[in-house]
Amino acid sequence: MEHSNYIASANDKPLFTPGPLTTSRSVKQAMLRDLGSRDSAFVNLVRDVRQRLLALAGVAAPDYECVIMQGSGTYSVEAVISSAVSAQGKLLAISNGAYGQRIIQIAKVHKIDATILTYPEDAKPTAADVEAALAQDPALTHVALVHSETTTGMINPIDEIGAVVKRHKRRFIVDAMSSFGGMPLEPDKTGIDFLVSSANKCIEGVPGFGLILASRAALLECEGRARSLSLDVFGQWKALEANGQFRFTPPTHALLAFHQALDELVAEGGVIARAQRYSKNYQTLVAGMRSLGFKEYLQPQDQGHIIVSFRFPDHPRFEFEEFYSRLSDKGYVIYPGKVSNADCFRIGCIGRLFPADFAALLAAIRAVKLEMNFEA
Repeated sequence: MEHSNYIASANDKPLFTPGPLTTSRSVKQAMLRDLGSRDSAFVNLVRDVRQRLLALAGVAAPDYECVIMQGSGTYSVEAVISSAVSAQGKLLAISNGAYGQRIIQIAKVHKIDATILTYPEDAKPTAADVEAALAQDPALTHVALVHSETTTGMINPIDEIGAVVKRHKRRFIVDAMSSFGGMPLEPDKTGIDFLVSSANKCIEGVPGFGLILASRAALLECEGRARSLSLDVFGQWKALEANGQFRFTPPTHALLAFHQALDELVAEGGVIARAQRYSKNYQTLVAGMRSLGFKEYLQPQDQGHIIVSFRFPDHPRFEFEEFYSRLSDKGYVIYPGKVSNADCFRIGCIGRLFPADFAALLAAIRAVKLEMNFEA
């Protein structure tokens, strides 16, 4: 079975996390080059990246545009919300996890009028509730939702909710941070006006920038609305369109890595093939963890193949910090939990990892169980 090809070193462990992720040797090596931000080679690379990102989503200019923003994925979520919702606009923010709550926090910081639909972390939002909210309040102009809620691994029903938003002629913002590139997404068919993701998730690049796929009509509405200079989505797009350059210093090395990562996504067979690999990772992980006595936080029908939350074993000898440290000492990095109503830890299924890597992780977890002498 194929293993990840990360560069082996004393401190280079496979990352079973939601990002940053384990990257390929060749993605790392692509950064071993200095390129000027105004160099024609860099300008051409950025143009190619933008076009290929649109193609990944099955869209193209002029109907959709791609905007790249420096910073983490959250920077781009904040950029969209603070640029898209006008001073007279109102946001319907839907939350069933920490990243939905972050959207709410962004709206509060920017003093954006918002209605909140909050669900338990183990429950999906419903199209019926969105329908009722939009019908009740004509002042609502935008709806924001996380697709793959990384708090738990829940996959939210963006198709059903998008259809409602489109029927009511409102704008739909989707945080597809940990799903884009690892699950098929069709913004035009789902009615997504702004799809936001990050370089260091399922496309398997390195941190440094976020990406926004926006319907051109929704993007043009953003002119003059931005509440921030550096997070102005329309301003960034205009600059990229004018001369192919960023308004401020671009993450050149991260973009070089990302271009290579896009090549490797194509070589793997595209989004469908990558989703299949991630699904096999997920299946290997869940079957193995169940055999070791661990229980998932979510019901299987709600769980995606991106990341899985597992409940802490109800045993006095289980301490997560010790569990985490012992696994790390054996060369495996997992992730703490973020669920508010249960003690959990998380294991990501994405990145340059294969089922054999998960089999090795499971062997390490089995060994740590014996060392700590607890039952899951």
